[in-house]
Amino acid sequence: MAPLEIEVKFYLPDPGRIKSRIKELGAEFNDKSFEQNIRFEDPDCSLLKKNALLRLRKTDNRTELTYKGEPPEKNRDFKVHRELEITVNDFDTTTAILENLGFHAEQIYEKQRETYNLGDTVLCADQMPFGDFLEIEGRPDAIRQIAENLGLDWQERILANYLAIFERLKAEYGLSFNDITFENFRGADFDFSAAVSRFKAGGMD
Repeated sequence: MAPLEIEVKFYLPDPGRIKSRIKELGAEFNDKSFEQNIRFEDPDCSLLKKNALLRLRKTDNRTELTYKGEPPEKNRDFKVHRELEITVNDFDTTTAILENLGFHAEQIYEKQRETYNLGDTVLCADQMPFGDFLEIEGRPDAIRQIAENLGLDWQERILANYLAIFERLKAEYGLSFNDITFENFRGADFDFSAAVSRFKAGGMD
């Protein structure tokens, strides 16, 4: 049985302040990297239909293949998925294997990510092409305590993933592209802070 990934995210209008607070709490800096992620699908888009994700991620120093599936039961307080993840040593060959198995690259999404460890909890400061966010992943009690220690309002947590957020933004703002890249958002007349209220407290889970 796949282990559970438990997390929440918060929109950060002032990411510098939260990063400073993370360091004040004694969190250990782990890594900073640029990520290119490819979401794969089959011809029937059956992964999306069952709320599953098959992702190949490439950073400066590693490549990971991840499968995320539905949790055993819904959770209104946290974003929960079953997650299987392995490190692979060749991005192009792994892509070719997936394509030969009948999958295709459906969507690309990018982010700049800084990761910190605070005990058993992982904090990820993410710069997405449409805004800055903090993901907190770990045990439910630790997630809530760290959010409180950072001065984050629990009612403003977001349970939707970045892809779901983008799909709603794409529909509401008439965005013509499918890939979530910094190049696609460059020059776009877009301010996520004007839309954030739609996503708070799990409004899109």
